[in-house]
Amino acid sequence: MNSDTEELLRALAQNAESVCRHYLPAGRREGSYWLVGDLQNTPGRSLFVRLTGPTSGPGAAGKYTDAATGEHGDLLDIIRARTGITPFPELLAEARAHLGRPMPEAGPVEQTRRSKAPGGSTEAAARLFAASLPTAGSLTEVYLRYRGILRPVVSAALRFHPKCWHREEGQTKAIPRPALIAAVTDGAGEITGVHRTWLAPDGRGKAAVETPRRAMGQLLGNAVRIDPASEVLVVGEGIETMLSFREAVPGLPVWAALSSGHLGALLLPEPLQRLYIACDRDPAGQRAAERLTARATEAGIPVTVLEPRLGDFNDDLQAHGAEALRRHLAGQIGSEDRQRLKL
Repeated sequence: MNSDTEELLRALAQNAESVCRHYLPAGRREGSYWLVGDLQNTPGRSLFVRLTGPTSGPGAAGKYTDAATGEHGDLLDIIRARTGITPFPELLAEARAHLGRPMPEAGPVEQTRRSKAPGGSTEAAARLFAASLPTAGSLTEVYLRYRGILRPVVSAALRFHPKCWHREEGQTKAIPRPALIAAVTDGAGEITGVHRTWLAPDGRGKAAVETPRRAMGQLLGNAVRIDPASEVLVVGEGIETMLSFREAVPGLPVWAALSSGHLGALLLPEPLQRLYIACDRDPAGQRAAERLTARATEAGIPVTVLEPRLGDFNDDLQAHGAEALRRHLAGQIGSEDRQRLKL
């Protein structure tokens, strides 16, 4: 382990509670520990992360143990589990971004490595998106219809790849599978990452694999910008969730932050006059909404949190249909935007 990595691990240990609050928001602090159900951010008390102690060695801050499984590790392992980032350089970049640290300056050897655009990098993400196809007539359309999303999705952020490589954790062989590819972009419109949803061969649901979704590249602060932002914006976690909102209220622009942790850290565009947060009905979603609400309020942006009946707005759409979802939202959306409901 080089000195830069060791120093980054020490910095993470010194900010252990901040890391836990961001990546395991369903947990809570009790004494010197952060308690949560598991690495999937399930509410509970099985997994505990030490928040105090030395930065290395026995009893070090940032070490976790799952009492139910015996699994243990450090804060980088937590970040990997919560983001799906597996390439080590990209994992370190995510950790640096959380700490607000710049990337270390690359020497000649590292620059040569970067020029090859390693898997998981911003360059590799842009390359994958460029190699993907329009969604029209593809399995992406079939998949979205299967999820109840019937309106045509004309968005530059979404594409389809017929043979996107997928490899399960711990396996050496990758298998090409069809996938929905979503571009993650920054405020300047530059692609910083992609999100992949591997699909069943007939498009009717996700692929029957342990991990059907993965993201790569730089996600923190950025989003899948399904629509261009205007003076009003609706943000939420999942792509299907935000497309479901759009199905019911097509007149409001929507973004997907891809996870509760990234929703809470989303960088808001300027000038923004009103923000709606499409909240998932779980502890992580509620806390992400609270974090983003606090940040937007500090910036002087009015916020309205929109809540589904079920787990998220795609659950509502599939269970009750677009008209019922539109009526449910009519009581939550502000009067200045209610004409877009077309009730």
